[in-house]
Amino acid sequence: MRKTFTIALLMGITALPLMAETNETSEFEPNGTPGGGFLTDMLNSSLEKALEKNETKEEKPTLGRSLKDYVSAPKFGAYYIGRYAYSSADGANNGDGFSQRLIRAYVDGTILTDFKYRFQVQINNANFHMKDVFIEWARWKEFSIKFGQYKRAFLFENPYNPWDVGAGDYAQITRMIAGIGVTENGVANGGRDQGLQIQGDLFPAPSDGHRYLHYQLQVMNGQGINSADKNKRKDFIGTIQFQPIKDLFIGVFGWNGNYVTSNGLELERKRWAAGLKYEHNDWTVRAEYTHSCGHEASDYDEKTKTWNGTGKADGWYATVGVPFNSWLKVYLKYDVLRRQATWNSSKSMYSVIPNFQIHKNLLFQLQYNFVNDRTLAKENYSEIWAEAYVRF
Repeated sequence: MRKTFTIALLMGITALPLMAETNETSEFEPNGTPGGGFLTDMLNSSLEKALEKNETKEEKPTLGRSLKDYVSAPKFGAYYIGRYAYSSADGANNGDGFSQRLIRAYVDGTILTDFKYRFQVQINNANFHMKDVFIEWARWKEFSIKFGQYKRAFLFENPYNPWDVGAGDYAQITRMIAGIGVTENGVANGGRDQGLQIQGDLFPAPSDGHRYLHYQLQVMNGQGINSADKNKRKDFIGTIQFQPIKDLFIGVFGWNGNYVTSNGLELERKRWAAGLKYEHNDWTVRAEYTHSCGHEASDYDEKTKTWNGTGKADGWYATVGVPFNSWLKVYLKYDVLRRQATWNSSKSMYSVIPNFQIHKNLLFQLQYNFVNDRTLAKENYSEIWAEAYVRF
């Protein structure tokens, strides 16, 4: 099965003409707004002015080329998300209360125009770790090569930055199956891994220039962020996405790999997904389904040396974001995860999430969740989340 999937995916990708440019949502410019926050805007502006001033000097780089032909001014940025969480679930002690969801800081830029680089770190309370570190040769939209640590090409929602998700957290399948909320190597994985990627965008439309086809193919360690591989196997992850009209993407995803736990267990990861997304004029529609084959580490019984459960999982979500004016957008979300691919193992969430974007650098978010968790004695409970997003 694994060999068949891998060969089919490779044949499907290599049969395409060369193309490339990522369609992932920027981690660093929420809502597509150029520049950084209050402080980083000043820093980035100063760096750009310093670069321009340097170009006015008589001493130029070789052959009369300007400094900008060699390197861009590094771009810095950072943002913080604070949270309050209440839950009426039994044993939840009314929820987590106040907490620091995350602080992120980054630097990115270009070298020789065609080479992009990025470094991003994250702090969760006392936990400091590297999130992104990569270099990408992106001379053509049809074909680019990326090397380092970055997002897995699995699910539409995985590449979204927290500002643009529209909710206080990612969908359950994005957290548990794409890996954003899974702790690996002692830190939250963030849906990332280390490896090599090729990607591109093909077939521009004559009318508006949007690309009809996007592809990504990754060869990854499989162990997540900040960790070397632990066996000879590699993960193969890929997606093909069609854009029949501008901003509407319909895609399929595949993932064939494994993960080695700290005590030597090998967990298979055979996963596929299908979905769509539409982001246009501040309207949002996203819907995805995914299915996974492979046990979780908690399924293993150390005493009997056997596996419990079905070894399968699936789930889906649908999100709609409706803009009411320039500062208010309300999201509605239906979110289901079945950790054993059965209804008895399901957790369903029905959410209403108003977003108050009162400044490009300041966002307030409220969220009400009605939760039905069939693995609990008291299946139904409510959650209230409040979050503040600040760029600085």
